[in-house]
Amino acid sequence: MEELHQHHAHHHHHHHHFSMCSCDFIRLLWSLVVPCAYLSLLLTLVLLLLVLGVRVWLRGRRTARRAQAGSSGPAVAFFHPYCSAGGGGERVLWCSLRALMHRYPSVSFVVYTGDQGVTGEQILDGARQRFNVTLPRPVTFVFLHHRTLVEATSYPHFTLLGQSIGSMFLGWEALTAFAPDLYVDSMGYAFTLPIFRYLGGCKVASYVHYPTISTDMLSVVRERNPRFNNADFISRNPVLSALKVVYYCCFALLFGLAGSCSDIIMVNSTWTLGHILALWRSPSRTSIVYPPCDVRAFLDIPLEDEEDGTEEDETGEGWEELGSEEGGGGGGGERKCHTVVSVGQFRPEKDHRLQIQAFSKLLDRRGEGPGGRESLRLVLIGGCRNQEDEERVLMLRGLCQELGVSDRVDFKLNVPFEELKRELVGATVGLHTMWNEHFGIGVVECMAAGTVVLAHKSGGPKMDIVVPYEGGPTGFLADSEDGYAAAMETILALSPAARLEIRRNARRSVERFSDQEFQACFLAAMEPLTCELER
Repeated sequence: MEELHQHHAHHHHHHHHFSMCSCDFIRLLWSLVVPCAYLSLLLTLVLLLLVLGVRVWLRGRRTARRAQAGSSGPAVAFFHPYCSAGGGGERVLWCSLRALMHRYPSVSFVVYTGDQGVTGEQILDGARQRFNVTLPRPVTFVFLHHRTLVEATSYPHFTLLGQSIGSMFLGWEALTAFAPDLYVDSMGYAFTLPIFRYLGGCKVASYVHYPTISTDMLSVVRERNPRFNNADFISRNPVLSALKVVYYCCFALLFGLAGSCSDIIMVNSTWTLGHILALWRSPSRTSIVYPPCDVRAFLDIPLEDEEDGTEEDETGEGWEELGSEEGGGGGGGERKCHTVVSVGQFRPEKDHRLQIQAFSKLLDRRGEGPGGRESLRLVLIGGCRNQEDEERVLMLRGLCQELGVSDRVDFKLNVPFEELKRELVGATVGLHTMWNEHFGIGVVECMAAGTVVLAHKSGGPKMDIVVPYEGGPTGFLADSEDGYAAAMETILALSPAARLEIRRNARRSVERFSDQEFQACFLAAMEPLTCELER
């Protein structure tokens, strides 16, 4: 009994001691909370003062610049580190500038570019040659020196995060070099938007071609599917896959916060709209502005029935070349040689490998002899942005040799617009293989030029471009090597009259993607910001 009493006393003493410890601990925490709160408040004030200081300093620079230039006119700046790249995004840049210059004569324009070793004049010449776009007034180029900060090769791991943080530093370099009144991110660097809005005190707008992160990317990792942006060792490991999903979710949250800083948001397709609304959650400020495609330059080419021979005559140069290479021969009603043309930059996501593999399969199915492999040719037309892209072309050439199709595949890099036009006009099939392409300017150009288009069954081509026109087909869609080979075979097996019907529908349907249409939609979307500039 006594023993039990002692046990109780001991237990009570232990409990009392524990409660005293916990009280001391809470007291200690409470004594730390107040200094921490003060410290947080102090740091917040310091940060606010710093931001205000930077804003005042940049406003002073802006005023000094205006006084120096002898004009009080506002300035609009476009952030486009790769403005010589020659892709669809660059076409949007030049057409946007042209539209704003015509509409607002008192505004001056600036382009932040990371291109080195070129002059502004050379950049504008490139735009003139490749896109058929001439600006009515001069534009000032601000050359940035740290473009490597946004290049994927600089970040072997955590690439998205690295590029995004890098873009903030590059944005800071741009802002300190030139402080505009209105900032337009035309390349999708959302993390630069808060820099210009809060530090620069600028109005900000963005044109989004492709969300940096999308729900599709999350599903690729969740389903542990190896793709160009999901390494095999991650897709094979459930723990690494789970960690990557958490990383992507956190990044998506930050991306959403950065993007929601934008006063005006323009997206290039229904597919992009869905993702941007899910991530940026600003429906009232978001609108679709389809990118400008130079359809008018192709529409002056008459669409003749292949059997008439008119089209062959029009593109005489191309056919003579092919005839001399292949020793002539053939003839008859059907076209003697069919060209499959692909237009797109040599980037990994464009999936040129799939094009070559599907074409190789098609050649195997056709066999030798007349109308066989000798009558088919694949032409890959595209721009190379950097060393990495050039190495990719070498790898693709290697793949052609491996599959034994080098003699039937041509690579045409950084070609001027006239040559692109000539190739498209002479082609039978326009090929596109990018999974979830945000829009697909190359697809539109192929349709306008009169080729029968075969695009990837996803993203912009599926939702906005290769859609029925007045109930008639405008092209074909596929999503696998066998699917592409079979679809190409189907197109080539159609009668010229059936092909002509598809080509006519396609051409009529793409008139809604013209430069004029883009100009009207772009100016309407920008109006709330640009009308403030004029005040």
